[in-house]
Amino acid sequence: MFPDVPPRVRDNGSMRFLQRPDHDLTYADVFMVPNSSTVGSRLEVDLTTPDRVGTTIPVVVANMTAISGRRMAETVARRGGLAVLPQDIPVDVVAEVVSWTKSRHPVYDTPITLSPTSTVGEALALLTKRAHGIVVVVEDGSPVGVVTDGQCQGVDRFAQLSQVMTAAPLTIPAGTDLPKIFDVLSDERVSAAPVVEGDRLVGVISRKGALRSAIYTPATDADGLLLTSAAVGINGDVAGKAGALLAAGVDVLVVDTAHGHQEKAVEAVAAVRSVAGAAPVVAGNVVTAEGTRDLIEAGADVVKVGVGPGAMCTTRMMTGVGRPQFSAVEECAAAARALGKHVWADGGVRHPRDIALALAAGAANVMVGSWFAGTYESAGDIHDDGSGRLYKESFGMASARAVKARTSAQSGFERARAGLFEEGISSSRMYLDPARPGVEDLIDQIVAGVRSSCTYAGARTIDQLHERAVLGVQSAAGYEEGRPLPTSW
Repeated sequence: MFPDVPPRVRDNGSMRFLQRPDHDLTYADVFMVPNSSTVGSRLEVDLTTPDRVGTTIPVVVANMTAISGRRMAETVARRGGLAVLPQDIPVDVVAEVVSWTKSRHPVYDTPITLSPTSTVGEALALLTKRAHGIVVVVEDGSPVGVVTDGQCQGVDRFAQLSQVMTAAPLTIPAGTDLPKIFDVLSDERVSAAPVVEGDRLVGVISRKGALRSAIYTPATDADGLLLTSAAVGINGDVAGKAGALLAAGVDVLVVDTAHGHQEKAVEAVAAVRSVAGAAPVVAGNVVTAEGTRDLIEAGADVVKVGVGPGAMCTTRMMTGVGRPQFSAVEECAAAARALGKHVWADGGVRHPRDIALALAAGAANVMVGSWFAGTYESAGDIHDDGSGRLYKESFGMASARAVKARTSAQSGFERARAGLFEEGISSSRMYLDPARPGVEDLIDQIVAGVRSSCTYAGARTIDQLHERAVLGVQSAAGYEEGRPLPTSW
């Protein structure tokens, strides 16, 4: 059935196919075959990324305005990933976000704080900003009460929190062992509690947070502060903006444009490299080995791969340009590895399996965009669709809405002309999954899937997953066979 080579034979220490296809593939086209494995537990797998940017899980949040902001940056870095701040955010705002993110605790979540005289309406407006689900009522920096969503239901929106809060709440002393925190919260039947040093509030910890902090290693800089990243475009004073971002404390620079294999993009990468020093430089997007090599030769440490696979992107339908993502990642990763560099797979992931397959193809990290849009931590505001379902609005970075934001300093004529050339969806409702409303819930799902993929492949690291993976090509029916049945049928 598979005539060319035995299924366990590999070339050049990298993944191989049972039968090499003669056409390009995307993630739904391929499957991974189990290998003989000595990896007995998912916890034996180390997901530290080989690209040396500092991430301990292979998840990078794409630089989309509706998704990547301060809450996303903090939360994802705490779990080992990285969020890239968008290029259309002014440098002074990026500097404030970076400073704020680096001041966050690597274990404890940021509390939502209000005063006893604040209203129930104010509390309800803020509760959906954080997955821990509590408002800490403070006086002079000390917690005097806790308010949850349940306590706010059926209550006048103008009632003061002092009337509904749980007074003298359970608090956790800073530095308490994680298993003890979990046990105390379980015994007291509370999902989260304020963390204090003396009587001063320093954070919030939940039962899930305690569990996660025992599993994940935060992505941090040399000083132990949460890792940050920001994007820069290819127009204007690229080197000047990159230097300003570095001065603001950004750890990883991302040179971002839809068409990375063009002279202007190559020049921008060289300009950023000239000021970056030891900071990693990521550049893209490309889908070919030639494009990968050109960006690396210009100074990129990591190349972003993907043209058109994003959920909010219409490039392929508008232009016919792009490439199926699995094949693009495979080719570009091989070219990068030959030069001692790496690639990030950017776009097209909708399930944990897609991330595992991108890593098997050779990616060192995988960028996630719209998948994370419908979470508490994404940058947008939460809306109710009238039936009680919560959603956030998202939009593509080549859409008219995004172009309008990027060209705000131009004349009305220039902005109107630029708006004619949109290649993205300007507005889409991204509903929160009631079972997984926080980005950490989705990260748990991704990491569990990727760890399991590694155990099936007999891999303890991301590099080993690429080296050991054996893949096959499947029909649409084969893909459908692997999908679970609906809950009612």
